[in-house]
Formats: sequence, structure tokens, C-alpha cells
Amino acid sequence: MTHARARLQPGWRSGSALVLGLALAGCVNLAPDYHRPAPAVPQEGAPAARDAAALPWRSVFSDGRLKDTIALALTNNRDLRVAALNVDKARAALVQTDAQRWPTLTAGASASRSGSSAGSGSGNSTTTNAFSAQLAMTSFELDVFGRVRNLSASAEASLWGLDATRQSVQISLVAEVASAWLTWAADLQRQALAQQTLASQEQTLALTERRHAVGAVSGLALAQARTAVESARADVATYPATLEQDRHALELLLGAALPDALRPQAPDAAADVSTLVDLPAGVPSSVLLRRPDVRSAEQSLIATHADIGAARAARFPTISLTASAGRASSDLSDLFKSGAGNWSLGPSVSLPIFDAGASRAAVRQAEISRDIAVATYDKTVQTAFREVADALSIRATLADRLATQQTLLAATERQLRLAEVQYRAGSSTQLDVLDAQRSLYSAQQSLITLRLTEQLNRITLYKVLGGGWSDDNTLAS
Repeated sequence: MTHARARLQPGWRSGSALVLGLALAGCVNLAPDYHRPAPAVPQEGAPAARDAAALPWRSVFSDGRLKDTIALALTNNRDLRVAALNVDKARAALVQTDAQRWPTLTAGASASRSGSSAGSGSGNSTTTNAFSAQLAMTSFELDVFGRVRNLSASAEASLWGLDATRQSVQISLVAEVASAWLTWAADLQRQALAQQTLASQEQTLALTERRHAVGAVSGLALAQARTAVESARADVATYPATLEQDRHALELLLGAALPDALRPQAPDAAADVSTLVDLPAGVPSSVLLRRPDVRSAEQSLIATHADIGAARAARFPTISLTASAGRASSDLSDLFKSGAGNWSLGPSVSLPIFDAGASRAAVRQAEISRDIAVATYDKTVQTAFREVADALSIRATLADRLATQQTLLAATERQLRLAEVQYRAGSSTQLDVLDAQRSLYSAQQSLITLRLTEQLNRITLYKVLGGGWSDDNTLAS
């Protein structure tokens, strides 16, 4: 195969210099200057000893099975996969938009052969060969007023905004998986507690039946004991369905079946499976500005500023260039000899004269979109502030609530022991024992719920402070 390259003529080099000069002259940017809005929240709190957003999620959880479960979700969850694909799609769109800032060059070559005859029997005929090679630049817009540059800036801001959205999705996924796993563990502990309570009620029933057989208690006491057993048995029967629902909810987040080795165990529900850095009572707003959803809202705001510049530039003249250079010859061997070349340079100007106010309305629309983005950004910051404030408010009372509940549990345990001793001695009724058992069961359930609340509060606080998107397992300095 023969490759042919066209040599540029001096006139074409002069045209290239003209194109370059005009392109370099395109330094006008009609987009408004961007300044980050002041946070629409109180400026309070001292800087945290360690920013939670810089704390990798693996260092927050101490249970190895929970860590592996979260890692499985990050690999298979469909919502996170869609968010990542949206980032890739936006990156491709940015490349496509940014390509408009550069000329498009095309190369072509052609060859033809034709013949003619003077008439029948004359024996005279002619054959014509034609060869050509051409390099062309198709309608390159000189971005004098920054329209294409601002479109590219808007696409880039959209890309970073979607990347921040992906991080927000990952943060939520980490928190939701941990919450679902801990809820399942708490329900397993509740089931174990219900089974223990049923066994205790059955022992009480057996004792009551023996005492009833010798006439020590009435039939009413025996009926009350049987009612307590059946109530406990009914409570136990509700947990298989509850636990299946917990598993289904977790596996939906995982996007895959949970291996048996990663399932929580009942004793783990009371254990601390997460840790959290100590934070002051007040968190500065600068911490909230690093949340991915806040950064996504800010990137949307930045994109609207670029959109305003592009809309304003559309009201100004558009200057485009079309150019080509090539060679033509009747013989392939003569294609690149002197005198066989041709070139053309064709600038064009498009000036909007009348569009019934469409371009002005486009600018106004872009400005209104900017105002909407400002309000959205403020609302996002305010929401972040409220979420952190709520989580800190709950955390401030949890230690006292846990201590009080543990004291209550100890009191109900003592009450049950005394009731059982007095019942065996005949100095109290069966009803006193049943009341003590119900009080103990309620106190134990409340403690399980409160411990789960404390664990979920840690996770929520870590989430609302913007942590959970770093995969690194080492603390960031």
C-alpha cells in the first residue's frame, strides 16, 4: 500500500498562523465570577481532633464479619454500580464536549480511471487517470467569547458533582449495611431472650402444676402460668419471619447472598462492633462543607455559572473556519510534484440578528438556574447541619440512658429473685412472679434496643460527618 502525505504550501502556513492568532485571541469569558456562598448555618464549634470524613470506613468497625459484609456490598450493590457508571458516562461526555475546543482534521484520498472512444471502428480511444489527496479542517469555531470553553467547564463541574454523588451513595450504603447487619444481630439476641423467657416460664409452669397437684395453689394460678407460657411461645414464634426479613433487607443491599460465615451471631448484638473518634459538642461548618452531597451541590452551582457564560456568548457573533489543502494529478507518480497542490481557507461569521428573544431568555434561564442552585446548596448545608446536630443531641444522652437502663435491669432481676423465693415459701402469689418476669423481660428488651440505638447513632454520626467513602484501611493524617 502506498502512503501519500501532502506538503503544506506557504500560503497554507500563513493561514494556519492566522487561525492560531485568532484562537489565542479568544480570551473573553462572559461567565460570572464564582464565589462560594457563606454557609447558611451558625458558625460554631472548635475544629475536631480528627475529621471523621478522613477516617476510613474499615477503621470504624471492629467486627471482621461486618467489615467483610460491607466490602461485599461495595462490590455488588447495584445503586453504587449505577452511580459509578454515571461518573464514567459524565467523563465521556466531558471528553466529547471538550473536543469542540480543538479543530477536527480529516484526511482523504481518491483515485479514478475513465476512458472514451472516438467512434465505431476508428480505433481511437483515450484513458484518463485522476489521483488526489486532501487534508481538511471542518468548521472550527474560534471560541472568542468563551462559549465552548464554558460548556466544557460546565461538563467538568457536572463530572465532579456526579463523582461526589457516587461518594454519597457509598457513604449511605456503608451506613445502611452496618445498620441492617446490627439490626439482624439485635433481633437474634431478642429471639434468644424470648427463648430463654419461654424456658423460664415453662419451669414456673412445672412448679405451679406440682403445687396445684398437692393443693398449694388455686386453679387460677395454674391458668395464669399456662397463659404466660403460651404468650412467651407466641412471642418466640414471631422471630423466624422477622429474622428472614432482616436477611432479605441486608441481601438486597449486598446485591448478593450473604455467606453463612458473615452472618451475625446473637451474643454479638450486645458487643461494640463500631468505634468513633471523639468529637466536640459543636462541629464547625467547615467540616460539613466536605460532605460529598454538599460538594455535589457546590459543583452544580459552579456548573450554572459556566452555563451563564455559554448562554451569554451565544448572543455574540460566531466565527468559524473551514480549511483544506491537497494535491491532484493525473499520474500517481506526479501527485507530490510542484504545481499539483491546492489549498483553501474560508472563515465565516454568524451574527444573531433576530430570534424573538430566545437568546435573551436562555441567559435569563441560566441565571435563574444559578439562583436555584444557590438555594439548593444552602438547603443541603442546612440539612447537613441539622443531621449532625440531631445525631450529637442523641449521643449526648445515650450514656445516661444506658446507665439508667442497666440499673433498672438489675432492679428487675432482684425483684424476680425475691418473688420466686417468696412464692416457693408460700408468702407471695403466682401473679407476683409473673409480674416480675414480665418486668424483667421488658427491661432486657429495652436494653437490647438501647444498645442497638447507641451503635446506630455512632454509624449515623460517622455518616452525617461525611465519612464512609474512603476504602483505605489506614487512618488519614
